[in-house]
Amino acid sequence: MTTFDTLTELMTTRFSCRGFQDRQVPEDVIEQIVQTARHAPSWCNVQPWHLTVTRGAQTVQLRDALVEAATTREGSSDLPRPEGYSGAHLERRRTCGWQLYEAVGVTKGDREGSFRQAQENFRMFGAPHTAILTSGRELGAYGALDCGAFLMAFCLAAQALGVATIAQAAVANHAPVIREVLSVPQDRLILCAITFGYEDPDHPANNFRTERADMAEILDIRG
Repeated sequence: MTTFDTLTELMTTRFSCRGFQDRQVPEDVIEQIVQTARHAPSWCNVQPWHLTVTRGAQTVQLRDALVEAATTREGSSDLPRPEGYSGAHLERRRTCGWQLYEAVGVTKGDREGSFRQAQENFRMFGAPHTAILTSGRELGAYGALDCGAFLMAFCLAAQALGVATIAQAAVANHAPVIREVLSVPQDRLILCAITFGYEDPDHPANNFRTERADMAEILDIRG
């Protein structure tokens, strides 16, 4: 197997895990993941990323605070949320949502079931860890862009070590709660969570995979 084959396998087998075992990832494995992910590219080598990783009681504390906030507070994120979804973006978003609902047995019109599944975001799908990804506030969109590369590197490194991941924007929609629980400084933008642990292969939410756009929709070579 070539290096390219290995990379392709990691890219195509990685998925957003929505059902985890409760066993923790050893600290040395977490460090291995970050040791590799830190080689992600960044603008002028700024390397703006920082992770706050929870485990044990800290995960429980954050989870409880987020679940409560999701039912009692308006969301508030450090970054502007999308103005909207249209065209192919809207269609892909809807398709992903219905695939998830079908996998876990939520039918159309079942508002209670869809609410219950949405709340799993704030329970972090039962994972033992979440990593809050932040960037320097003064770096704005450039820092966020760099952190996107770091996020992908983290997920691939985790996949190579048998650790499942899911990037969560929903969690970052309650930035004040995260900031309070984890003492995140005001000069850091809370971008997202990377929730991780060992996959529960029997969880129905892990039984579907999303499709990818055709090359013709992505690539335009000119000249």
